[in-house]
Amino acid sequence: MTSQELTNVLQLPQVVTAEQTAMLGSILEEFPYFQSARAVFLKGLKNKESFKYNQALRVTAAYTADRSILFDFITSDTFNQNEISEYIKQNADYINSLDVFVEDISVNNTTSTDPTLKQQLEETRSILDPDLFQPKTETQPVISSNLIKNETTKTENDASLNSSKKEIEDFLNIGKPLQFEKDETHSFNEWLNIAKFKPIQREPEDPLKEEANLERAKKFDLIDQFIIKNPKLEAKKAKVSTHNIAQAQMIQSDELMTETLARIYVEQKNYKKAIQSYKILSLKYPEKSGFFADQIKAIEKLQE
Repeated sequence: MTSQELTNVLQLPQVVTAEQTAMLGSILEEFPYFQSARAVFLKGLKNKESFKYNQALRVTAAYTADRSILFDFITSDTFNQNEISEYIKQNADYINSLDVFVEDISVNNTTSTDPTLKQQLEETRSILDPDLFQPKTETQPVISSNLIKNETTKTENDASLNSSKKEIEDFLNIGKPLQFEKDETHSFNEWLNIAKFKPIQREPEDPLKEEANLERAKKFDLIDQFIIKNPKLEAKKAKVSTHNIAQAQMIQSDELMTETLARIYVEQKNYKKAIQSYKILSLKYPEKSGFFADQIKAIEKLQE
């Protein structure tokens, strides 16, 4: 990708193509802090509903200093609208709206049958009378009906097992880009917390540090011996709060629960929390209880 092509893509992110998205991915491998390229790269993945989008969004959040700006970007109308598909749709609507005039060019032709030919046709019909022929009977091999039934059942079950998981995953939108609404900042932050991972940091062994650790261990041993030999000191009993903290947390959790967060739990294969989330949503939005019930059934089937 030339510098001019890159400039054009950054200026018009709405029309980024799949090929340009792949090129941007290569650029980001060399320049991971290129924020503008990351934004357009995300847009390209979202346009084609790539399964790589969710992971790319997580990586972008890691390289972004202010995640609120990233959240505003991915929830903007410009980001969520695929202008290429809209342009194609508008063209299709325009073509369908055109008036097409159809001219009938058929010619009324009259045909006459020769008397001799007509007589021959009549004679042929009498010869080809189906009542004069006896159909040939073929003996078919006898196959056990139970065997056919078992084979059919086995084939149907195998097909059901193979297609069932794929259909359930499609129904639950597993692997599809996560769609956050403008008021779902909690769901976005919760998703980042669930999905974050900490790299293992290995430090070279320092002999001076090891000696310091040994000295510290000896001091802790002396403190432990002092505590064992001396009588225990009774601490003052703190006042027990009568406030139901668990209930307060549950209320807060219910208020912050969203469909996106439930989808996040499904993506993370945390099916128990996903089912619990859809139950909360069913109580929160009773008009959609049927939809949430179907989601729960699909998750339970996925667990089998």
